[in-house]
Amino acid sequence: IRYAIDLFEQYDEEQAKKVAELESTVDHYEDEIGTYLMKIGNAELSDEDSQSVSLILHCIGDFERISDHGVNIMESAQELYEKGLKFSENAKKDLEVLGQAVEDIVNTAYEVFDKQDMKLAEKIEPLEEVIDELSKEVKRRHVQRLRNGECTIEMGFILSDITTCLERVADHCSNIGVCVTQVNEDLYDTHSHLNIVKSHPDETFYHELEDARIKYQLS
Repeated sequence: IRYAIDLFEQYDEEQAKKVAELESTVDHYEDEIGTYLMKIGNAELSDEDSQSVSLILHCIGDFERISDHGVNIMESAQELYEKGLKFSENAKKDLEVLGQAVEDIVNTAYEVFDKQDMKLAEKIEPLEEVIDELSKEVKRRHVQRLRNGECTIEMGFILSDITTCLERVADHCSNIGVCVTQVNEDLYDTHSHLNIVKSHPDETFYHELEDARIKYQLS
């Protein structure tokens, strides 16, 4: 994801290839790990091992989809480069803020998965909500620039593709955070859990939400 986002600042063919190679590697890992976990799924496992199997099975699909979106983002950067197109300075600044928020949620989700950190997991949902807000505002600002004759429809399509991919990356990070929390609580209805978090947020949620809004402000 980081390699893909950086391509908008300075496109580099070798770095674009690296994104594609990493995605291929992630696909391979998902296949190998998924196949192995299915083989041992019926074995007699300790509670701890059973919990680990469940967690990994639930999360590897989200990690793989994140890498897919990395390729989609890279392809948008490639399209801009090949067509000799550039975002306006304002659009670049907006994407930098959104991109940084997405990089941070990816890093957070991975750390939550790796360390089973329930406290850190509380940061994911508020940040995912802020990323949705940022994405909508980035699109709204593009429409305004379009009306002012400062941008083109073609650039709008590319911008929309990028922001949609970044939003979806954040969604998969949300899935990972919820899954880790649920598995640690021995619950598996992740959708219900997510609905409860968003429909009945607690004080921690609001605090993290405001912190994220302050940290990731569009200029």
